[in-house]
Amino acid sequence: MKIMRKEENSLQSLVLTGLFAAIIYIGIWVLRIPVPAMVGRPFIHFGNTLTAVAILYLGCRNGMIAGIIGLGGFDLLNGYAATSWLTMLEVIVVASILTLVFKSMHYQDSKKNIIILGIVAGVTKIFTTYCVSIVEALMIGTSLKVACIGAFISLPATVINSISTAICTPLLYFALRDAARVVMKKRK
Repeated sequence: MKIMRKEENSLQSLVLTGLFAAIIYIGIWVLRIPVPAMVGRPFIHFGNTLTAVAILYLGCRNGMIAGIIGLGGFDLLNGYAATSWLTMLEVIVVASILTLVFKSMHYQDSKKNIIILGIVAGVTKIFTTYCVSIVEALMIGTSLKVACIGAFISLPATVINSISTAICTPLLYFALRDAARVVMKKRK
């Protein structure tokens, strides 16, 4: 189901993109559970889930913009400015992969497909966070071998976030889709 893809530049689409960006930011800010790690300062949050839902609902471009503003904006304003560019790159990778997989499914938003997309988003996030952790460790002068090991040991928060993304993305997507359908029926 392509809900917003046809009108990427419409006022409604731009408002929804801004709304998703704000919800993503708030989703991180409100619920943040720090997890000790060798590399970085990871924490458990719902920003990744909300970004995946934005990408599926708004399409690649606007979902990516919402994720970049929400996740990147959070990093910039909350002590992660030095690595916010890595977060923004992660959003681009996740959006690109999710969109490619969704496109290969012909944008059919069946329960099975959306569950698969939630899992794809979670697995992609594990991979991108591992790579980001390596870059972060290298930025502070760690050797490549130590950076790779430290990044691997620092993955527990990401795995928890990825599991919640795989579970919550389908739940939120279908709730949002169904709510949008009810609103559209009332408009007619």
